Amino acid sequence: MYTSKRTSMYNTLRITIIFLALGLQIGFAQDDKKDDLGTETVTVTKAYTPTVSDAFKIKVVPNLNDSIVLQKKPITYSIFSVPVASTFTPSKGTASKVEKLPPPQLFNSYASFGGGNYGNVLGEFYTSRTINRDENLVVGLNHLSSRGGIEGVDLNNTFYDTKLDGSYAKRDRDLDWGAAIGLQHQLYNWYGLPEGVYDQTTINSIDEMQNYFMGEASAYINVEDALFKRADIKYRRFFDAVSSGENRAIFNTGFEFPLDEEILSVKAKVDYVGGSFENASLNSDANNEGISYGNLQAGINPSLQMLRDDLSLNLGVNLVYGMDLENSEGNFYIYPAVTASYRLLDESVIAYGGVTGELKQNSYYDFVEGNPFVSPTISIAPTDSQYNAYVGFKGQLLPNLSYNIKGSYAAENRKPLYKLNPQNGFRADEKGYYYGNSFDVFYDDIKTLGIFAELNVDVNRNFTLGVNAEVYDYSTETGNPAWNLPNVTGSLFMDYQIGEKWFMGANLFYVGEREDFSSVVTQNVQPGGFPATLIALDGYFDANAHVGYRLNNQLSFFVKGANLSNNHYQRWANFQVQGIQVLGGATYKFDF
Repeated sequence: MYTSKRTSMYNTLRITIIFLALGLQIGFAQDDKKDDLGTETVTVTKAYTPTVSDAFKIKVVPNLNDSIVLQKKPITYSIFSVPVASTFTPSKGTASKVEKLPPPQLFNSYASFGGGNYGNVLGEFYTSRTINRDENLVVGLNHLSSRGGIEGVDLNNTFYDTKLDGSYAKRDRDLDWGAAIGLQHQLYNWYGLPEGVYDQTTINSIDEMQNYFMGEASAYINVEDALFKRADIKYRRFFDAVSSGENRAIFNTGFEFPLDEEILSVKAKVDYVGGSFENASLNSDANNEGISYGNLQAGINPSLQMLRDDLSLNLGVNLVYGMDLENSEGNFYIYPAVTASYRLLDESVIAYGGVTGELKQNSYYDFVEGNPFVSPTISIAPTDSQYNAYVGFKGQLLPNLSYNIKGSYAAENRKPLYKLNPQNGFRADEKGYYYGNSFDVFYDDIKTLGIFAELNVDVNRNFTLGVNAEVYDYSTETGNPAWNLPNVTGSLFMDYQIGEKWFMGANLFYVGEREDFSSVVTQNVQPGGFPATLIALDGYFDANAHVGYRLNNQLSFFVKGANLSNNHYQRWANFQVQGIQVLGGATYKFDF
C-alpha cells in the first residue's frame, strides 16, 4: 500500500518537470532572433494530383464460440432405382425443306394476232436481242385495221395503222447512248357527211380516202459523273397523199452543276417545224394558192433544285425566243418554271404545286394524231401557254389505297381547237374533204379552270383498280364555246390475274357534252358571216374489256371487246363510231 502511493507521486513529479523544461526552451527560442533562419521561396514544378489508394478488407473470419449456434446435420442422399419397361424410341429430327420456286422462263420475242367483226385485224411482233453484255437491239411491228361497215354511213369507213420501230442501245462505264428509227403508214376516210345534204350521185363521186406517211430517226446520249448530262436529237418527215409535207427537227441538251446541297441544272432546246399544203383554206371559195409555214424556237431553262428533309423545291425560268420564218417575225417569251412538294404526314399526305409555262410547238403530225379527219388545209402556229398554276394533295390513305387531288388554272394564247370545216360547193379539190366532212384548226385565247381527282387500289400483285375524273370550265377570248372540248371526263380501269392461267381487265370511260358548228361558204362573205348552225354533241360512255387464258409459258389466247354498251355515239360531229366489237386471237412467246 505504501509502495503504490510512492510510485504514483514519483510519476507525477516526472511529468511536471518535463513540461517545465519544454516551456523554458520555447521561450528562449522565441527571444533569440540571432538564430533566425530567414525565408526561402519554394517553386512547385508539378501540379498537385492527389490519389486515393485502394482499400483492402482484412479478411478475418470471426471465431464464434457460442453454445447457442446450431451445428448443421450432415445429410446423406441415396437413389432407389427400379427398372421400368419402355418401348418409346425417339425419332431423329430432320430439317424442314424449303421448296424452291423455279425462276420464270423469259423469252425475248413474241407475236400476237387476232381478228373480229367489222373485219378488224390486230397484229403485233416484238423482239429484244442482246448482242452482248452492253448492247441491245429492239424491233417492233404493230398493225390495227378495220374493213368498216358502220351502219348508216354511205362513204367508205375503212382504216388501218401500221408502224415499224427499231432501236439500238449501248451501255458503257460512264455513259449510255442509242439510236432509233420509225416508219408509219395510216389510212383514213373522211366519211362523216352531214345528213340529208347530198344526193347519192354526189356521194358516189366523192374520193374520201387519205393516206399519211411518217419516217423518223433519233439518237440520245446520257453521261454520269459529269457536268454534261444528256443530249438527244430527232428528225421526222411527215407527208400525205395530197402533196402536203412537213419537216420537224428537235434538239435537247442538259447540264448539272452541284452547289453544296443544291443542284443547278441548265436545259437548252432548239425546235424547228416547217412545211406546206398544196391547197388553200376551205374558208376560201377558190383554191388559188397553198399554205406554207415555218416556226423556229430556241430556249434555255435554268433551274435550282433544293432538297430539305420533307421539302423538294425547283426554282426556274424558261426563256424562249420564237420566230415565224415565213413572216420574218420574232418574239421573246419568259415563262415561270417553279414546282414544289412537301410531305405533311409521311406518305399519307404530300402537298405539291407549281407554276409552269411554255411555247408549245404545234405540227401537222400532232394534229393528225389528235384527229385523223383534219383537212390538208390548216394553219400551223405555236401555242403561247403563259402559265399553268396548280396545287394538289396526294398520298396513301392505306398501304394499298392511294389518292391524288389537284386544282389548276391555265392561260393559253392561240390554243388550237378542232372544228368542222364549212361545206364549200365552189371547190373541186383532188380529195373529197370539202363537203363538211373534215375538220379545221381554230385558234383562240382560253383560260381554263380544272379539278382532277384520282383513286388507285392495289390489293396485291394480282388485282389493281383505278378511277379518275376531271371537270373543266373554259373562258374564251372570242366568246365562242371551246369547240369540241368536254367539260367532264372520267375513266375506270381494272386488271385482275385469276390464278395462274386466267387473266382479265376492263376500261370504262366517259366524255361529256361538246359543241361544234356547221357552216356553208358564201362568196364575198367573211368566214364569220357564213350561215352556221350550232351542233351539240351528246356525252358518251364506252366500255372495253378483255379476258385471256395461258395454255403454257409460251402460248396464250385472248378475247377483247370494245364499245360493249353498243352505243352509236359520235366522237366527232358527223363521225359515228363502230358498234359493239369483239376480237379474239393468240399470243406466242419465243426466243429469236
